[in-house]
Amino acid sequence: MYFTQLALIAGLAINAVNAISQISIKGSKFFTDDGNQFFVKGVAYQLSEMDPLSDTEQCKRDASLMQKLGANAIRVFHVDAGGDHQGCMDAFKDVGIYIFVDLDTFTTYILQDEPFWNQTQLSSYEKVLDEFQKYDNTAGVFVGNEIMTRPNGTQAAPYIKAAARDIKAYRDSKNYRKIPVGYSAADIADLRPMVQNYLACGTNASESLDFFSLNVYEWCGQSSYVTSGYSDLEKNATDYNIPIFFSETGCITARPRTFEDQRQIFGVMADVWSGAIVYEWIQEANNYGLVSYGPSVDVTSAGATITRSGTPTPVSPDYSNLLTQWSSVKPSGVKQSAYKPSNSAPACPTSMPGIWEVDGNVKLPSLGQHAVLATSTAGASPTGSAASATATKKSGSSGGKEIAVMSFGLSGVLLGFIWWL
Repeated sequence: MYFTQLALIAGLAINAVNAISQISIKGSKFFTDDGNQFFVKGVAYQLSEMDPLSDTEQCKRDASLMQKLGANAIRVFHVDAGGDHQGCMDAFKDVGIYIFVDLDTFTTYILQDEPFWNQTQLSSYEKVLDEFQKYDNTAGVFVGNEIMTRPNGTQAAPYIKAAARDIKAYRDSKNYRKIPVGYSAADIADLRPMVQNYLACGTNASESLDFFSLNVYEWCGQSSYVTSGYSDLEKNATDYNIPIFFSETGCITARPRTFEDQRQIFGVMADVWSGAIVYEWIQEANNYGLVSYGPSVDVTSAGATITRSGTPTPVSPDYSNLLTQWSSVKPSGVKQSAYKPSNSAPACPTSMPGIWEVDGNVKLPSLGQHAVLATSTAGASPTGSAASATATKKSGSSGGKEIAVMSFGLSGVLLGFIWWL
């Protein structure tokens, strides 16, 4: 009996050590269960095409080096909902790392040009949620990534909200904890204010996002808070009612990357923005990696084979530069008990020919509905909430970079699916 009690006590002690606080939302901020504000210090993590969270030993190796870097989150773009993720999720949990996971797949993402939302898509999203709701270190899920990349593709916006509406309803019907549901937007200056406001607008919170994020590659080299447009990003989100953060960042047009923008994100911008996810962990042909595996190769050369497992070796000086920046920024935030949210949902933007095709708080598509595309009339004046979020200028140095997420040709999958980062 005595030894049984000792074993029980030891087991409880181990569970306490390995426990991690769940993430929730209050107003425009993330909080942990212990009441501390949570700021995302993350890296994009996609070692394999379909699922980087299936190799426990690899996850342990990567998690250890991420912990040294100062990361507390990763973003995973694609997973196999039927895979075994317990080992990897535990490996990241044990070093205090949370996971933001995209729900869509190469066959279920919402199309920009011919948007639709059907049961097949919803069921696929639900399977991913079913799998990852089991883990305390699941911080949030994305219903889409960079679906809208140009003004005449904004008819897809209501379908993004429909996906969020239905996955939130499913989450609640299953009595899952309220895992935050969000969207990762392309940084298109003309669209940014409308997308940002539309996805959070309306009086029915069940039809709006829980958080919004932006893929931003504006700060390149020796830039500044103003030159990069970060000052405008801060100004345009000041009154935002849900959490907002950088879901991708890390311009490479000026080398080496110094990540000086992190001082601003976790400094002057931390009163509004909830952190950043740096693109990306593995060194690929796109040259954004923080680590490489195996022998060194010229990843830009034709026919180069990229090793995707093994001992992660920091890419110099990018890894150390990011470590230096993150170790120097420690935003204090606000205690959940002392935080009194006061921001209300933004007004839904009205249509603007050639820029934004959705007119106000339109009825969201029902399950199974396809978009009926119409030609916008010209000549209307900008009205509505666009004035509350002025688009920042696009830095000429960063441009609109186009990369395939994986070196083995994801850009050719399904109608030329490409992530515009």
